[in-house]
Amino acid sequence: MNASTIDLTAKARWVWLETLRIHRRAPETRLASSLSPIEIFVSLYYGGILRFDPAQPLAETRDRCIISKGHGSICMYPILADLGFFAREELEHVCETGSFLGGIPDPVIPGYETVNGSLGHGLGVATGIALGLKRKGSDRDIFVVAGDGELHEGANWEAAMFASQHRLDNLNLIVDNNRISMLGHTDDIVSHGRLADRLGAFGWSCAEVDGHDVDAVHAALRAMQGKRNGAPKALIANTLKGRGVPGLEDAPLCHIMNPKVETLDQLLGEAP
Repeated sequence: MNASTIDLTAKARWVWLETLRIHRRAPETRLASSLSPIEIFVSLYYGGILRFDPAQPLAETRDRCIISKGHGSICMYPILADLGFFAREELEHVCETGSFLGGIPDPVIPGYETVNGSLGHGLGVATGIALGLKRKGSDRDIFVVAGDGELHEGANWEAAMFASQHRLDNLNLIVDNNRISMLGHTDDIVSHGRLADRLGAFGWSCAEVDGHDVDAVHAALRAMQGKRNGAPKALIANTLKGRGVPGLEDAPLCHIMNPKVETLDQLLGEAP
């Protein structure tokens, strides 16, 4: 794919609409969590950041993308279908009996690397993969997309220390920093203030960006891509949970809320 010919802003808008359509058909999917990382995934998959082959999802030549916040990646379904990982018709059957597209994705879906149901493990898994590839002399990159709420899990900080200790500069963490976990704002539970500084203290090279400015996200990822200076890298993408949906956007309990069908229909232009 020639990334220079892709209008990332238009593609992000399309993914946003398709994610609403999926949730309209399958309300058991987590909508709010899946709207905040759209620009991250669009930049990775359409912006020439990730190296992948839809015809061979597990090819050794691929970069690895570990989606740690699995429940919040329903927006990946239209991306993978659009890129040819599976047929677009599958999007009509999310959460139906017999469909491999469930409410929480797993590796049965072409394009997913890991089981993502139990939060807080993606960074550790990605760190192990990064070490293994580095020992093999591979030049492939490993990206892990994590939610800020799951950083409450201590295993992430063990992985952060390990990655720095072993100079895993092929490892790239992207934090979907929407500042809301299941039961409220993270600052009211365990604050993640100055997250870049915290990771920097662990020996990581960090940057911060508006996570809904797709061009800024893409530029930041491009700067991270292939950078080898002995330090693992992190991008803090500041986002809004439930972005663009009235009553859902940035609401403290949006993680477990569903918008009214009428609201979805209006946003999709399907209102009578």
